[in-house]
Amino acid sequence: MKIAGIDEAGKGPVIGPMCVAGVIMDESNINALKNLGVADSKKLSPKKRETLARQIRKYADEVFIQEIEACQIDELRNIMSMNDIMIRGFSSVLENLKPDLAYVDAADVNAERFGKRLLAAYEKKNEGEKGPEIVSEHGADDIYPIVSAASIIAKVRRDELIGNIKTAINEDFGSGYPSDPKTKKFLHEWMDKNGNLPDFVRHSWKTAAKIKGSR
Repeated sequence: MKIAGIDEAGKGPVIGPMCVAGVIMDESNINALKNLGVADSKKLSPKKRETLARQIRKYADEVFIQEIEACQIDELRNIMSMNDIMIRGFSSVLENLKPDLAYVDAADVNAERFGKRLLAAYEKKNEGEKGPEIVSEHGADDIYPIVSAASIIAKVRRDELIGNIKTAINEDFGSGYPSDPKTKKFLHEWMDKNGNLPDFVRHSWKTAAKIKGSR
């Protein structure tokens, strides 16, 4: 049986993309992940995540990452909610991996509803094809090693993309989260200097909208 784990990194930041990652492997190899010591990516240091990500790729049958850029999120939010965007991202990973069973970290307050919506989205796009069994839970990245692995892959990739942005503009804007004073300071200064915010910022976020509206 082929089992997949799916998780995201970057749902909440005002800067940068969101990455939805999936890891698939044979059920018989899941113990290898446990032996690696995978855990929720938020509980690991960046260096440990990078080391584990390389090891996960060796053991996994396949790894797939759906990257959704800030400007794409803004565009999609004109016609759908953030939860809809999450379903779209998770569904894309499912379609690429095609597991028999998928464990997903629910991106909705109602975990069961998220699982049902995800299955419906998959079956709608793959007409006539029965979707995989889906186990949708909050904190799945803490419970299931296969989801922990996906969480690590997603976080490492998003960190890499954020690092690329910082290198390209030669500025350190911190974590990119609205609660980060360094991020807010960067947005205010960029707006004052350029008259608008860059395309790697989510303009539809309240933080960005307020800064644009105050000028």
